[in-house]
Amino acid sequence: MIQGLTNGALLGWGSGDPCSWKHIQCRGQSIIGIAVESLGLVGTLPGNLNKLANLEYLGLQFNGFHGALPSLSGLKNLRTVYLNSNNFATIPGDFFRGLDSLMVIYLDHNNLNGTAGWQLPDDVQFSTKLVNLSLTNTSLGGPIPEFLGTMASLKVLNLAYNSLTGGLPASFKDSAMTQLEVNNMALGGSIDVVGGMTSLAQLWLQGNQFTGTIPVGLSNAVAMADLRLNDNKLKGVVPNFTALPLSHFSVTNNNLMGPIPLLRATNTDGFGGNKFCQSEAGKACSAEVTALLGFLGGIGFPDSIIADWSGTDPCAVTWVVCDRTAVIGLKLERNQLAGTLSPAVAGLADLRFVMLSNNNLSGSIPPEFATMKSLKTLDLRNNSLSGPMVKFSGVTVLVDGNPLLNTAPAGSAPATTPSPPSPPGTPPPPGTQDDSGNRTRPNSPQASSKFPIVGVAVPIAGVVSLALVAGVFIFFLCCRHKGKHQASRSSSSGMLVHPRNSNSDPDMVKVSVTRTAEPNGGGNHSGPSGDVHVVEAGNLVISIQVLRDATKNFSRDTILGRGGFGVVYKGVLDDGTSIAVKRMEASTVVSSKGLSEFHAEIAVLTKVRHRHLVALLGYCIEGNEKLLVYEYLPNGTLAQHLFERGAKPLDWKRRLVIALDVARGMEYLHELAHRSFIHRDLKPSNILLDDDYRAKVSDFGLVKLAPEGKYSIETRLAGTFGYLAPEYAVTGRVTTKADVFSFGVVLMELITGRRALDESQSEENMHLVTWFRRTHQGRESFARMIDPALLEGTEDKVEGIYTVAELAKHCTAREPYNRPDMGHAVSVLAPLVEQWKPTASDGEETKGIDLNVSLPQALKQWQASDDSNLDDSQASIPTRPVGFADSFTSSDAR
Repeated sequence: MIQGLTNGALLGWGSGDPCSWKHIQCRGQSIIGIAVESLGLVGTLPGNLNKLANLEYLGLQFNGFHGALPSLSGLKNLRTVYLNSNNFATIPGDFFRGLDSLMVIYLDHNNLNGTAGWQLPDDVQFSTKLVNLSLTNTSLGGPIPEFLGTMASLKVLNLAYNSLTGGLPASFKDSAMTQLEVNNMALGGSIDVVGGMTSLAQLWLQGNQFTGTIPVGLSNAVAMADLRLNDNKLKGVVPNFTALPLSHFSVTNNNLMGPIPLLRATNTDGFGGNKFCQSEAGKACSAEVTALLGFLGGIGFPDSIIADWSGTDPCAVTWVVCDRTAVIGLKLERNQLAGTLSPAVAGLADLRFVMLSNNNLSGSIPPEFATMKSLKTLDLRNNSLSGPMVKFSGVTVLVDGNPLLNTAPAGSAPATTPSPPSPPGTPPPPGTQDDSGNRTRPNSPQASSKFPIVGVAVPIAGVVSLALVAGVFIFFLCCRHKGKHQASRSSSSGMLVHPRNSNSDPDMVKVSVTRTAEPNGGGNHSGPSGDVHVVEAGNLVISIQVLRDATKNFSRDTILGRGGFGVVYKGVLDDGTSIAVKRMEASTVVSSKGLSEFHAEIAVLTKVRHRHLVALLGYCIEGNEKLLVYEYLPNGTLAQHLFERGAKPLDWKRRLVIALDVARGMEYLHELAHRSFIHRDLKPSNILLDDDYRAKVSDFGLVKLAPEGKYSIETRLAGTFGYLAPEYAVTGRVTTKADVFSFGVVLMELITGRRALDESQSEENMHLVTWFRRTHQGRESFARMIDPALLEGTEDKVEGIYTVAELAKHCTAREPYNRPDMGHAVSVLAPLVEQWKPTASDGEETKGIDLNVSLPQALKQWQASDDSNLDDSQASIPTRPVGFADSFTSSDAR
């Protein structure tokens, strides 16, 4: 084992009997345990580790081991394995084979098989004593295996921050697990199965795409202490969890409705991002909202029906008819509703009509419907209702098209009373139950005579007016019906026809393309989650042949670099323009993560423009080819100039300007663009340099849109270790302050010339932030931290470096609220750049702009300067051409 290590001396192993060595445990002459956790070991492991046939314990966690994981196949006595928090790159296919005694295994935080990922082999199910399986952040892919739910001994299952797909296996329903972590991925579907997992004490499902309701069965998990369901698409009412001993509970950012639950939880993330009816926990909803929530619960809270639900105002939705603030009708015909009728509808005291025809409703008609005193019309035609007919009095009940419904009402026939009118827009229905309880035949004279008549006395003078109004109303209904029919026909051909608003030409219609496949990609791209990514990028599509010609058919000679996405090539167009072409590798094309990053780059870079953000020139989608085309920056990446051997060191002036350029680009993303964006992967290899060594931030595949009104968003962990903010790495919640942390690390790298994570250093010095903050305790210790290439110069230079070092420390504060925003970083760096002006000035671009002030102040000064040069007659005339640049007025000001 020691032979593969670069710092094996840390073990203190020598010659002689291994059982006498530190960190080795023996039974007799057999090695049964190796415990070298957190020693800072760096290197590879021997491939024959499984020759230690009696090994029972293997603890290698929190080191710098890399390369291939050795197979543990055949170690039938092995019970406990800790391999987490290393840098292992691959895992053999027979890794789990024959581990008959395995009880605990941790592989967390190892990027196994890179972007290609790996899947959990079937061999795991034969480790019948397995209690704890922890594979967080290991590039695990594929669906969650069904066999995990059938392993009787399995209590702890941690699969978070991977690339798993699908949903929760049905086999989990009867599992005895106590801890399940499958958070921060793209899992979807219902979570009903966890309702049967009554042994759970910790359940983390946050940061996925789960839908449906929270199962009531979770209230039977009497040991539940930590329940996190936030950042999904869950809907409906939160069950009663009052009896659970919760210490942490989170349901933020879903579509939950009803009252905010009253809990014993001592720690919650609040209840924002939902549609609760009250702002105070435990406070009940209004009677009408409660009744409507009961109705929605019976039909499963359909997404299309609850889309416009406000939480508090039932009259705000399109399917509820109100008279002032009272609910008087429900209109949901032809909405493909499934489920049952809830007796809670009887709580709508003023309800006059219910129109639910032509759906898929099943079950019986609740007897409570017959108790509603205001109800006049109940239209339930063409559903799948069954059971006995309820006895109604004074209600027009329409039930034709329910073959399983016994229409002979229980008990005596209802009293004969005049039938009330149907609600507006309801035609005479076939199959009407008349006032005596008899069913009429459609289109028969009897049916016509039984159509309800309005019993209202109308003055003679008003008869003509009433007839005219009725005629106009019928014409409107006919037009509306015709419009719906046309829309339906149009949608079958892949288009939806929408009438223009009343202020537009009535003969004009707006045609929008739905999710139909387009040859060669087109302009609408369906992402891995099924969402449509609309690219409003103008004429950015570039043919594959143009790019083949520009890159000499993607010749090796034109390769600029490689990354997780694929290969970047230099190309030259026919007009001599140099371009950089990022080509997605074939293995990444089929990856949902790769496609998501591809679409994210297009979506972000077509909406933001700034002189310090790399410009997207176009993209290509043809067959399996996915390519992005950028402006070419000849001086490569900042990482090349800081860390690669043979590169000419950057002087302090250039480093300072680069830092300011990056700060301005990030300030634009965070604060000045039309929306706030979070980059999530800021590092020197994603900072490109142009001819004059001016910096541009690149690689926007991990960018997240910061939702308005939210402090943070939970997402799948992404980025690069060494640059990840601690709160993001631990919780998965990310804010713009995570980018500020990464920027602080970049500043430290500019000052020291060291990498963020340097495995050649000792364990205590490996992480730059930890070493920097520990060493930088004052001016006396500061000098030995500076990159030797920067030491030559005046004391003024050292003072400037010290100022930047202080900024770096603030940016990397442990708590995000202690970090400054990027605007503050700009205000600190700009005066230093003014002091150390770069060799190549900005020329006319910054003429008249004071770099020492904030952007809003600079804009005001610039505008004031322009206005002062105009007389009154010219004050309203633009002083520069209106056109492309005006779309980005805030982007180029810095």
